[in-house]
Amino acid sequence: MSEEVTAAILVIGNEILSGRTQDVNVHYIATGLGEVGVRVKEVRVVADDEAAIIEAVNALRSKHRYVFTTGGIGPTHDDITAECIAKAFGVPLLRDPRAVELLLQQIKPENLNEARLRMANIPEGAELIDNPVSRAPGFHIGNVYVMAGVPRIMQAMFDGVKPTLQGGPRMLSASVIIYAPEGSVAAALSAIQDGAPDTEIGSYPFAREGRFGTVIVTRGTDRARVAEISAQVVAMAREMGAETVDEGIKEP
Repeated sequence: MSEEVTAAILVIGNEILSGRTQDVNVHYIATGLGEVGVRVKEVRVVADDEAAIIEAVNALRSKHRYVFTTGGIGPTHDDITAECIAKAFGVPLLRDPRAVELLLQQIKPENLNEARLRMANIPEGAELIDNPVSRAPGFHIGNVYVMAGVPRIMQAMFDGVKPTLQGGPRMLSASVIIYAPEGSVAAALSAIQDGAPDTEIGSYPFAREGRFGTVIVTRGTDRARVAEISAQVVAMAREMGAETVDEGIKEP
């Protein structure tokens, strides 16, 4: 079996923690990574705080194949992500002439002030990540990919990076809707999980149009095995007399 490839997402920004801005980037990145066989195992949100960013970056990059950060690479005083990444890797932060040229494609020379030039400060040795929306680049160094927080720009950056990632087996999922309370299936579901350590079984209660039920999701990389365990879930539900809808296997 191929090795599992894991990733972490680090969301940076006081505006996320305060609730002023709602994050939508995690879903986009996680979905895209699943499509290339990379599993997101951890998501962290930290403030625009140097020590917190450095600690998180170093912890995550030592545990996962890939780390993706969003936010903090703009022109204002609180955009400190690039500086923190440089410190995490122990390299200087330099004014990158490649990044300056990209900014000049969007900004007239007379308007390229020092604040805007901060977006061209890149850790030494980093490769640029293209930004087809506003030209100010992201970058990656080692296994850390640093992207903008603005969703439209982040998505464009990530879409450019995604084809270069090396993933493992793609995760498949099979869903079964059971019109029965979660508590009534818990014991039998636990027994199925005990017999299937190579798969993940999740239980998600719901209420729809006045009816209560539970969605059981079986996840794994082996299609036949996922189908087999999901069939056991269907059989379990029908044995207890519950109405059941088998939604089959889906890929990311």
